[in-house]
Amino acid sequence: MLRSVTVTVTRKRRSAVRRTRRTPSRRLFAATLLVASVLAPMTAGPAVPAQAVPAHPVHAVTGEGYGEDDLSSGGFGPELTARLDRTIEDVRRKAGIPGVVVGLWMPGKGRYVRATGVADTRTGQPMRVDTRIRIGSETKTFTVTALLELVDEGRIRLDDPISDYIRGVPNGDNITLRHLAEMRSGLFPYTADPDFVHDLLSRPERPFNPWEAVSYGYRHANTFAPGAKFQYSNSNLVLLGLVVEKVGGRPLGAFLHERVVRPAGLRHTFLPKGAEFPEPHAHGYTDQTLSGEVADATDWNPSWAWAAGGMISDLRDLRRWAKVLATGELLSPAVQAQRLKTLPTGFPGTSYGLGILETNGWIGHNGSIPGYETVTVYLPSQKATLVVMINTDSLSEGQEPSTLLARAITSVVTPKNVYAGGITPR
Repeated sequence: MLRSVTVTVTRKRRSAVRRTRRTPSRRLFAATLLVASVLAPMTAGPAVPAQAVPAHPVHAVTGEGYGEDDLSSGGFGPELTARLDRTIEDVRRKAGIPGVVVGLWMPGKGRYVRATGVADTRTGQPMRVDTRIRIGSETKTFTVTALLELVDEGRIRLDDPISDYIRGVPNGDNITLRHLAEMRSGLFPYTADPDFVHDLLSRPERPFNPWEAVSYGYRHANTFAPGAKFQYSNSNLVLLGLVVEKVGGRPLGAFLHERVVRPAGLRHTFLPKGAEFPEPHAHGYTDQTLSGEVADATDWNPSWAWAAGGMISDLRDLRRWAKVLATGELLSPAVQAQRLKTLPTGFPGTSYGLGILETNGWIGHNGSIPGYETVTVYLPSQKATLVVMINTDSLSEGQEPSTLLARAITSVVTPKNVYAGGITPR
């Protein structure tokens, strides 16, 4: 049975962490659901940590079947390792993040893998490095990879209009697959529709199908002419998921598994059909609720995000995926070059290509969905990989907690390439 558990926050605890409620319409589902700056900004008080988190020692738990090089630390030396431990724990406590998993691999220098905090605030169960997590908008990197494989095969072209594949898209004759993948279509984001927000948060366990989701956006006029601006929107990726299904001839989850996940050597990554969430997984906490109270979003149904944000993965797989994505292992060099041609986003230090971002040299994507945030990036100049996974999406002083962690970590290990931030709301 699917369920949605509301976490009761006492006055004493709210006072301790100085919680300020915010309405879900201000910032619906973080990077997964961003309404870009071309829309009128929504206002609310400053965001606050999701939970008052008890102290818990840093630890690493290696799961069965994982190799030592995947999920163990070594090579950085005790001084740098201790500095990273302190840095991560300091951010975790200040941002009120229940649990954190970090993996950092730098060939020739060492590797650092840590889990800290708790996976379940009710039981105090510690966070594990082999936990599975909902990866939110990192799903976009898988969907666009599938699309680009079809481009490589000559079955579609990036400059085909979406109307060649999907009927009823507003201005679909002039919006190309490229516009959709680079977030420049001008389609109104369905997640900005007030009825969608209400319908989802009233019953977060309910299923959505892709057609139903995008239809909320179709109620509104397009926000600009195709190609004119950057506007992060899940509507774009849901439509691309439908294209992959139609041309690929099978459900998106099956196509991703056969053509992307399995060839990439990933073992614990998949697109769920509903709210299924294999163990081990961390509980996820969000304050994006109708009441503004913190809720346990672990069993919320992510089908509304589908091709734009519904996937599940773990640290080992994301480590592998970071390099596959950034180096184009599954694509031809010509198509990968198109993918990596990034354009300005309006977010300082960050540009966007075809379902991929570049931020001060790091290439990859961040993700956010109620209860969870991730960052998976690769630094070609040092062949370094960074993965951050946390079990809250609640802002800390107006910033994504995963961005705070990635920025702090890279300030320590790659000061010339500090992670500026993912694609996040303003």
